[in-house]
Amino acid sequence: MQPVTPQSAPAHVQQLQTALIRRKEVERLTALSRSRIYDLMKQGTFPKPVALGAMSVAWLEIEIREWIASRIADRAGV
Repeated sequence: MQPVTPQSAPAHVQQLQTALIRRKEVERLTALSRSRIYDLMKQGTFPKPVALGAMSVAWLEIEIREWIASRIADRAGV
């Protein structure tokens, strides 16, 4: 089986890999508060956002989902 790379992935997979989500959606997905998200970013243990403008940021959805998966793996001792 060939590995899927960003260039060879189907369009819907490529879109998921580059989807940007705003803070409210990050809070919903992670069940973390705004202050906790920023605390974890300061500690270097949470994905950093992408600047969209002078006062606007968003996160890569794939990075947030990978962070969630790593929390689950830590719990399972994997």
